[in-house]
Amino acid sequence: MTVRTLLLGTALALGLAGTAAAQDAVIRTGGTDAVFASQNTERMWEAVAYANPLPPGAPTADYPLVAWCEAMVSGHVTLGESLQTDDELDLELIELGRAEERKFRRALEVAGPRQSREMLDLAESAAASVRVRWSRVMELDLDARDETFGLFFGLPGRCEHAARRIRENVTTPPATLAEVGLEPGPAAE
Repeated sequence: MTVRTLLLGTALALGLAGTAAAQDAVIRTGGTDAVFASQNTERMWEAVAYANPLPPGAPTADYPLVAWCEAMVSGHVTLGESLQTDDELDLELIELGRAEERKFRRALEVAGPRQSREMLDLAESAAASVRVRWSRVMELDLDARDETFGLFFGLPGRCEHAARRIRENVTTPPATLAEVGLEPGPAAE
């Protein structure tokens, strides 16, 4: 089994796991419970995503994080395209990356006008640091680029939630694990 096969299988399994969790939510017809169950599932996944640590160098504020995520995906897509491969799994990873890239770019475009100059500068700095790293990889020979393409394990789950939050102008803090029932809250005194 190649690394790419493993990555694609993992990505599909993670996607299906999220779908299965959503399907397990209580849904009743004839009212608003279906929406409530869906919102609670989204809140739970968001709490989990925000509770997990980010990779070194990733910004913690949502807007710069989405810029960082977009640059990570964009660089991976460019790297994949440089391979001029006809491998079906590689091509599928490139297409999935392009879809993610469009989603992050759209969120940045929608949310950009609401950002402070400081937040825009942080976002550009975060994206620029990622682009520099990808440019170093692009200077490698074909075999090394191919190996690197297969080793990219994807983005933190928080990227997806941060993109939704900035696109929809969500300004409330994400739920905590305790708030969604995944961790005991503070002890009552």
